[in-house]
Amino acid sequence: MSKPYKGFEPKWHLEKPPKNSYRSIFKWGDPEFNKVPKETLYKMMKEIFNLTDEDFKDYSEPLGLEEVKFDRPINLPKGFLEKLKEIVGDEMSTTDYDRLSVAYGKTMYDVLRLRQHIVENIPDVVVYPENKEQIEAIVKLCTEFKVPLYVYGGGSSVTRGVECMKGGVSLDMRKNFNKVVDFNEIDQTITVEAGMSGPKLEETLNNAVKLFGAKRAYTCGHFPQSFEYSSVGGWTVTRGAGQNSTYYGKIEDIVIAQEYATPRGIVKTEPFPAKATGPDINQIMMGSEGTFGVLTHVTLKVFRHMPENHYKFSYMFKDWNTAMEAAREIMQCECGRPSVFRLSDPEETDCMMRLYGVDESPIAGMLSSLGYKPHQRCLFLGFTDGEKGFCKNIARNVRKICRKYKALSLTGAVTSAWEKGRFNDPYLRDSMQDFGIMTDTLECSVTWSQMEHVHQLVREYCHSRPNTICMTHMSHCYPQGANLYFIFIARMTTLEEFVDYWTGILDHIQKSGAAISHHHGIGKFFAPWLEGQIGTNQMEIFKVLKNHFDPDNLMNPGGTLGLDLEEKDKKFIRPKW
Repeated sequence: MSKPYKGFEPKWHLEKPPKNSYRSIFKWGDPEFNKVPKETLYKMMKEIFNLTDEDFKDYSEPLGLEEVKFDRPINLPKGFLEKLKEIVGDEMSTTDYDRLSVAYGKTMYDVLRLRQHIVENIPDVVVYPENKEQIEAIVKLCTEFKVPLYVYGGGSSVTRGVECMKGGVSLDMRKNFNKVVDFNEIDQTITVEAGMSGPKLEETLNNAVKLFGAKRAYTCGHFPQSFEYSSVGGWTVTRGAGQNSTYYGKIEDIVIAQEYATPRGIVKTEPFPAKATGPDINQIMMGSEGTFGVLTHVTLKVFRHMPENHYKFSYMFKDWNTAMEAAREIMQCECGRPSVFRLSDPEETDCMMRLYGVDESPIAGMLSSLGYKPHQRCLFLGFTDGEKGFCKNIARNVRKICRKYKALSLTGAVTSAWEKGRFNDPYLRDSMQDFGIMTDTLECSVTWSQMEHVHQLVREYCHSRPNTICMTHMSHCYPQGANLYFIFIARMTTLEEFVDYWTGILDHIQKSGAAISHHHGIGKFFAPWLEGQIGTNQMEIFKVLKNHFDPDNLMNPGGTLGLDLEEKDKKFIRPKW
């Protein structure tokens, strides 16, 4: 918890959500954990949004404490449920709460609908499979009865990826399908069921000595902000990225083999480190987002766990352009890559200084006196992973390059503060949204040469809406470019407002020439923009693959990847090449 307020403090809702309530579905993470804005952050919100304490005396939004109840009849072919029960026994549910609990993800569009009790696009039945044989049988059954099939992993999707647009079956992988299949220390791989959560995977690898008789501890190297509430399967089918991706790579660099149950049968790849046997089926299946079949088993590379070699650093640059130049040089100097690599633009830097307590430390005054001015300065932070000498060399070269660009070292203290809040910052969203302050994110992939154009164009649109915060950072970097991650905070309460603003941001990301997603995936939310991004000929390749694996369009149908969108629903269509 943050320090007690000295002045007025809003009555934040801190109680555990009632069982089977709407809030228990949309609330982020641990039902018993909450996080509220520090007083300095609260004051900043009042300033930017032109609010007073009076605006925070009562909740402006529904809290969603009511029990989930709705009238949505089950619409499945005769005899289907009986056949399904033969496969899974009692590991299935048709209750209102269970059906809604797997229908939505964690974008603000989902949260706003749940607060307003808007129930749509839910499955007819939720199934909790226990092994891959059951999943294979369910895929066959759905194919026979022509019933749509969806998959729910950790529920952290921000692309409407899990939404059951056509009813049918949703496989909830969390309960039973989360076991280790094989650990191979010689090859440094682990094979797990797709429902394995991030924390369970990391705990298993950290305890490899005890659990498997291994010689040392290991790590998965993949830590998205949704780490605690996302699954290995979800990471894989969306081509996700974790905070340490600059060193370990995105999930497509970590996954070495997969197994899918498809309407065409089983697709299983081999765990070779590399091969030249035609187009890579691994890469074709990753990113398919459940549209080709259900991912059952995943084989991942694992890495030696050496947290003692985290050389933490943080630097303050005087302006964004200088900081970008330094970041590019760090990534192109070929001296090794930091593991965490995060550079915040001036607006995010100012917010971070309040969020992580730097504004209340002696550092704040010192920075201003040395010419690192508010609204201009940029915070760069990160740390290393790997062998000790390797990590020392990276930290030394980062320091040398940062000094060259006149950056001031803030030591590793700022990075440590960021780490503490890294996985619980999303809890702030619910506290603020109770009072009508909305926060959400969009991200994209850019080259170094186009980065400033994208940064400027998208932020100009974001700020075209008065009294809006738009924080931006790069957090996944490469010698050729990086991602840009936009976090927008605004006083916004209606679905129409949110969709209009969100759509405008994505329009401008595409207009800028950036890739519309670096690691969030496409789902059904981004799908209208996809063909405009990749071109019609590439989209046709996706459709051919879809028709091969799933000719009846039963696997995650209803707009995922734009595979079954009508022409009128598409955006920015390029001419055929």
